[in-house]
Amino acid sequence: MENRIIGLLKRAGVISLAVVLLALSGCNTIRGFGEDVEEGGEEIQEHAADAQS
Repeated sequence: MENRIIGLLKRAGVISLAVVLLALSGCNTIRGFGEDVEEGGEEIQEHAADAQS
């Protein structure tokens, strides 16, 4: 039972790492990732301001 849990945790870790690497590769660089996050935040702010008007 313990070996099965350890195996599942290892797989979950590998899958998580793969997802993070794919997300970062889509941005090409960490700087690009930061710019993408910033743009997303600006969009949220604009929609929030529109909703309040």
